[in-house]
Amino acid sequence: MTKYIDFFKKAFSGEETDFTKINIRSAVVLLAIPMMLEMAMESVFALVDLYFVGHLKESGFAIQTVGLTESVLSVMYSIAIGMSMAATAMVARRIGEKNPEQASRSAAQVLLVSFGITLVLSLFGVVYAEEILILMGSKPEAAAYGKDFTRIMMGSGTIIMLLFLINGIFRGAGNAMIAMKSLWIANIANIILCPILIKGLGPIPAMGLTGAALATTIGRSIGVIYQLYHLLVADTQIRIKLSYFKPDYSLIRSIIKIATPGIFQFVIASCSWIFLAELVATTGGENASAGYQTALRLMMFFILPAWGLSNAASTLVGQNMGANEMLRAEQSVMKTVKYNVIFMLIVSLIFVLFGNFLVSFFTQEAEIKNFAKNALHIMSIGFVFYGIGMVMINAFNGAGDTWTPTWVNLFGFWLFQIPLAYFLSKYLEMGPKGVFISIPAAETLITIVAFILFRKGKWKTIKV
Repeated sequence: MTKYIDFFKKAFSGEETDFTKINIRSAVVLLAIPMMLEMAMESVFALVDLYFVGHLKESGFAIQTVGLTESVLSVMYSIAIGMSMAATAMVARRIGEKNPEQASRSAAQVLLVSFGITLVLSLFGVVYAEEILILMGSKPEAAAYGKDFTRIMMGSGTIIMLLFLINGIFRGAGNAMIAMKSLWIANIANIILCPILIKGLGPIPAMGLTGAALATTIGRSIGVIYQLYHLLVADTQIRIKLSYFKPDYSLIRSIIKIATPGIFQFVIASCSWIFLAELVATTGGENASAGYQTALRLMMFFILPAWGLSNAASTLVGQNMGANEMLRAEQSVMKTVKYNVIFMLIVSLIFVLFGNFLVSFFTQEAEIKNFAKNALHIMSIGFVFYGIGMVMINAFNGAGDTWTPTWVNLFGFWLFQIPLAYFLSKYLEMGPKGVFISIPAAETLITIVAFILFRKGKWKTIKV
């Protein structure tokens, strides 16, 4: 028992470890524990918002607005994740080569490139918030009700980008503890601020849905301040100096080469989710949309920790390739797959047995609950395959092979999932249920294709 306690203490200590030398199982678990908790905290933002706005007077409008805004923000998340993949791959490779200074320079250049891209998208979201909601299938009255929420959330794009990107830098360095703590700090602030800003307290007026957006943005900003301290001031393996921000065009070209397909990879996936959300809204109406968004938030709460576990594969592949330990890199991936399958089996059982209870926590509207419960039960069918697939995708990304998962996503989501969802929901008149069925079907296909490509081993030849 003492051995396990000491192990967990080490996982939470943030102690720098050479993951190219220690036992593979220990390496996976040491990285996975803080990474899973980090990703769990990322999903808490939306769940906290959903819980509090679900008890507002216009709860249907509010839940739909939160869900549709998150769907649109997923494009911004995609850019942040794509850039963070480049950061993780480059930093991990340099750390594996025992070159922390070059890892820090790479991190600075990724931050420089990302800032400009995100700023443009944030401005667009601020100006066209109401139009975006209507385009997503929201009724004009619902869009007018939620536009300020969307405007604030879209306007905070730079903060969102920094939160994802800097955590990607620390994950690449193997310091998952700082990444985890930043999101814990951000979420604690959000949980405290949400009821105060939504319902009001003392001289602070009740701001309703707008208060939820402000609470989330302030919470994320506090998390970013914590990250920047450890990136610019604290004595860590990755330490960025101001001189590192001077444009290095050869390094920027390398970053763009890795990040561009990485961004497309997640934009392809995110845009498919946007299409599915619009399809649910148009075939099932406001209650179906609210139920689907509730189910998605619950699903992401449980799936994001699995994504965190799969991030361990990304770091281990990058660092072991940097140390020229190719067999160890592959073994790390398969060990991570084993643990992720176990985790996703447990999640599937939770949704099947307690789906109705979980949904009831967020809404008491009978029709919304029914749609959400059905969505959870159907989507959970593919969770085990999804658990395998996300490890495969992260393994490719950690190796710097961001094109392979991009093509896999394009095939799985746009050439299979969307046509299937449209056919089932409209041609066969299954409505939202047809959309729900298309999700596990696509994830299963993506996993099979990704696993075959991983075993072929082309990723081992990628230079970063």
